[in-house]
Amino acid sequence: MINNKENNLLILLGPTGVGKTDISIKLAQKIPDIEIISADSMQIYKYMDIGTAKPDKSVLNTIKHHMIDIVDPAENFDVIQYSKLAAKIILDVFKRGKIPILAGGSGLYISSIINPLFTGPDRNIEYRKTLGEEAKIHGKKYLYDRLSKIDPISASKIEPNDLRRIIRALEVYKSTGKTISYLQKKSSNNNAKINYQIIGFKRNRENLYEVINLRVDKMIKDGFIEEVKMLRDKGYKENLNSMQGLGYKQINKHLNGVCSKEEAIDLIKIETRHYAKRQMTWFKNKIKNIEWIDLDKSSENEAILKIWSCRV
Repeated sequence: MINNKENNLLILLGPTGVGKTDISIKLAQKIPDIEIISADSMQIYKYMDIGTAKPDKSVLNTIKHHMIDIVDPAENFDVIQYSKLAAKIILDVFKRGKIPILAGGSGLYISSIINPLFTGPDRNIEYRKTLGEEAKIHGKKYLYDRLSKIDPISASKIEPNDLRRIIRALEVYKSTGKTISYLQKKSSNNNAKINYQIIGFKRNRENLYEVINLRVDKMIKDGFIEEVKMLRDKGYKENLNSMQGLGYKQINKHLNGVCSKEEAIDLIKIETRHYAKRQMTWFKNKIKNIEWIDLDKSSENEAILKIWSCRV
């Protein structure tokens, strides 16, 4: 049975449209202690429901979800912010004796939980300017040699001409009195308290593309265009990061008269298929130890039974 002993985190990943959300919800329906942490870079935004394929409100009201509807569409939100918030939530779920499942398709978000990003202290603008001036006068190697004496471990991983990273390493040392290599190692050790089991879902490319096409058609039928109109009426400009998201960008083009409704729908399907392909490449190249389940060979119920019977 799935449990939360020894802080085991189950991660469910896969390309868009493969069925991650449905499987995570069905798992939560079988095991009431499950809480789902979304790893979707668009579901964080309020008001953006149809185009991001959020779970129905009824589901959100009955199964505890995190990292959904937490950011206004006008706000910028990055992977560092996600990592901090999601990691805090996961540890809180463990503390309360519940079972966290991280589910989504954003490779960067998932990777930031498996391999936490080191953020370090805030930028010291004045010190950066000073170092920049020194580099102009004495050359980049002058700063690199200084870093080599202070933090040879970091220096061995940084190219002598990579001024940005050299300055950041020196800046961290000035702000904290500790080397960036030491702080990075400490951050990594702190994360050792979480153990991971990663399950990926895949389908034959043609089958996945058919699912994606049908999904886009359903979004349009459910009112995706009207959702984008509503966002525009609320004052959310099309140049916002949120409104440049997959689907929203194409619908905005249609509403601006750049393309027809049919052309916008076709563009969404094409770009979503391309995105799914990039996701699979990312998962295979960037995330290790994924146990893949082929949903063309196993039904969703069979996949759930496989996961349910495992001990994570």
